Amino acid sequence: MKGQRYQVEHETRYAYDAPVSQSWQLARLTPRELPWQKVLVHRLNIDPRPDERHDAPDSFGNTVTHFGLHVAHRRLRVSMQCEVEVGARAQLQPQAAEPWEAVRQAVRQPAAPVDLDALRMVERTPLLPLSDAALAYARPSFSAGRDWLEAVTDLMRRIHAEFEFEAGATTVSTSVDEVLKERRGVCQDFAHLMLACLRGLGLPARYVSGYLLTDPPAGQPRLMGVDASHAWVAAHSPQHGWVEFDPTNDQLADQRYITLAWGADFADVVPLRGVILGGGTQTMDVAVSVIPVG
Repeated sequence: MKGQRYQVEHETRYAYDAPVSQSWQLARLTPRELPWQKVLVHRLNIDPRPDERHDAPDSFGNTVTHFGLHVAHRRLRVSMQCEVEVGARAQLQPQAAEPWEAVRQAVRQPAAPVDLDALRMVERTPLLPLSDAALAYARPSFSAGRDWLEAVTDLMRRIHAEFEFEAGATTVSTSVDEVLKERRGVCQDFAHLMLACLRGLGLPARYVSGYLLTDPPAGQPRLMGVDASHAWVAAHSPQHGWVEFDPTNDQLADQRYITLAWGADFADVVPLRGVILGGGTQTMDVAVSVIPVG
């Protein structure tokens, strides 16, 4: 595979106003190996050095680093550096029309072997319960007999056009119904909304997290640490397999998208989460850099 290479740095820093006596953490900070993505270099540095650490795949195939600190500490720094090469994803080939209802039927009553991951991705989750409002929002894109790819693309474009990107307008716990009401949010919200729409119709789709190369303003240098994690959606059909849609930017994923992890919703791909004893009030800072190589 020959593609575009990137260096990615993702650093998370916690500071506590009282000592933490015990800490158990899960880090999903290892990019996935995929037909179009190769991990050339990967390092995960943890400071203080953990007393225990091991890697294991989760149920979605993401690499999870489990680590624990059993000595008192008032700060925690988790820093990931990697170099990845991203090639072109498979081209969507012109095919006979695939009505979206046929995709739903293939999941409900499969007549042939189906992608087991797709079967999992029609279920509701605590973050994405069944939403009547999301289903009503999806309906105009999914008229009777409309081609699946055309309908999902139309949904993506509508979300992009009708919702305003506003950092800080929502939190990780903001519901899809709230996003629909306020018509603003960030990439996580738009991915969750698109998932709720598709799953409400019985169509399989999953949450994808990673990084997106962004360009600095004209004439300005690329700054370190000012990028951010990104989220988009992969939807599945028998004809096309998994196709990645980005409702935040109204486009299909291409060589600028670096895949970190995927799951049913954001809770399955949180980069760093855990439990601590002590610590009092804490502050967290995150810095991300995505730099093209060559």
